Amino acid sequence: MAQTMRDGAAACSKEGPGIIDVQLALGQQCLDRGGAERAQAVEWFRIAARSGDPRAVNMLGRCYEHGWGVPADPVLAAAHYRRAAELGDAWALFNLADLHCRGLGVPADDAEAYRLYAAAARLGNVKALNMLGLFHEAGRAVAEDAAGARQLFQAAAEGGDCWGRFNHARLLLQDGRTEAALAWFARALETGFPDFYRGMAAALADQPDPRLRALARRAAVLAEGRSS
Repeated sequence: MAQTMRDGAAACSKEGPGIIDVQLALGQQCLDRGGAERAQAVEWFRIAARSGDPRAVNMLGRCYEHGWGVPADPVLAAAHYRRAAELGDAWALFNLADLHCRGLGVPADDAEAYRLYAAAARLGNVKALNMLGLFHEAGRAVAEDAAGARQLFQAAAEGGDCWGRFNHARLLLQDGRTEAALAWFARALETGFPDFYRGMAAALADQPDPRLRALARRAAVLAEGRSS
């Protein structure tokens, strides 16, 4: 799942970005350039985190989770996410929930993951709405609730989440509402990222409707970073 510091960045004040915003932006630029500059990104996030900014603490967690500029350490990642979550960061709540889903750096715990996703959703994280939909659809940590899952997927889709759009479209297709499904699958391509595009390409590649197969080909092109 794609996520960068930008996803959780608060809007700058009317007077312009403050010093923490600048430090976070510099860190993000280093991450984007990749390679050896990722170590510098970690330093920028550490500097910003000294102020207690939850976005910076969350980004340190991301670096430790993925090994961006530091050796991967899921236990340290979880510790940073927990601290940022305590400071009210919605992305940190989401990221900590993901770790509990996978049992990475923390115990595997569906009930705790659900609680954290719900907390993130209450703070406006639309990707958390999609994850809650998956939990309701599968009956993980809560009773199976197909209607509730549909509502959550639709809310995530309308909020702009690519996986929410995909899952909303998937259920529309299941209902035989092909035209509506096609529109939402196309909208999912507007807000996706490489791993999402690969997943969507695989899911639609063998569909009987040629329009769905065409969307699969578009997704595959986007996954490779080529213009369609």
